[in-house]
Amino acid sequence: MVPRPILLLGALLMLVSLGLPGTAAAAETPAKELFGAKDTPAPLAARAIGSYARGCLAGAVALPVNGPGWQVMRLSRNRFWGHPNLIATLERLAAKAPDLGWRGLMVGDMAQPRGGPMLTGHSSHQIGLDADIWLQPTPDHLMTNRERENVSAVSMLDRNGKTVDPRKFTPVHAALIRASAKDRAVARIFVNPAIKKALCEGAGRDRAWLSKVRPWYGHDYHFHIRIDCPRGSSGCKDQAAPPPGDGCGKELAWWLSDAPYAKPDKPKKPAPPPRPVTLKDLPPACSEVLVAR
Repeated sequence: MVPRPILLLGALLMLVSLGLPGTAAAAETPAKELFGAKDTPAPLAARAIGSYARGCLAGAVALPVNGPGWQVMRLSRNRFWGHPNLIATLERLAAKAPDLGWRGLMVGDMAQPRGGPMLTGHSSHQIGLDADIWLQPTPDHLMTNRERENVSAVSMLDRNGKTVDPRKFTPVHAALIRASAKDRAVARIFVNPAIKKALCEGAGRDRAWLSKVRPWYGHDYHFHIRIDCPRGSSGCKDQAAPPPGDGCGKELAWWLSDAPYAKPDKPKKPAPPPRPVTLKDLPPACSEVLVAR
């Protein structure tokens, strides 16, 4: 195995040869700027590298912006890339959607062409195994690029933010999330706590899938699917499996309380801003991904 310092040095020297920031500058440049500047995938074998919130993606594949049962949103972000396993998962879900009464998937952010940290938004979505699906079906026409940039996502919550609005979040919405959770590749789905509550209340006896549905901040206008590390992606780090049970008890009650949103006491002395994540903070293979051509 090549030592990490040698890998980093080789990658940084290649950055210089490509006319990118010099060795010292590149080493200190925030990784989100380096990966955010890449608009094409790394021409390498498909591989998810690192963890969902600290890694990169080799051999990414673009989800076609229009497909049988989906349309991709916010095209200007260039975040419709993923590992081939993620593309296949989205294609399976899109094929199931019409039978559930859902016209088509509006697909939001996936990953950048080479994964990695993003300039704005997500801390995860870095290794091509995450995708956001809007909680509204596609319209009855093919949207223009302008529509995809400007149409607003719709929150499923009522005014108090602790329950869903039943006029917006319907049994069909629940069926789509349930079908997604039951997909063989899906490891987790993140939703707003109020949406998890609605799913718990409407699940009936079929409850095993609920363990995959995890309450999290936001996620009131989309749900976030995360798939397992693919076979052959050495260095890809799965999360621990969700705890047993349906997650509809004490854990959910905590999320529906004020505790998750309580502001910490102000320190007497402000903490220094966190150091930005740089290339050296990512797995060594991400240096190769960044410069591959």
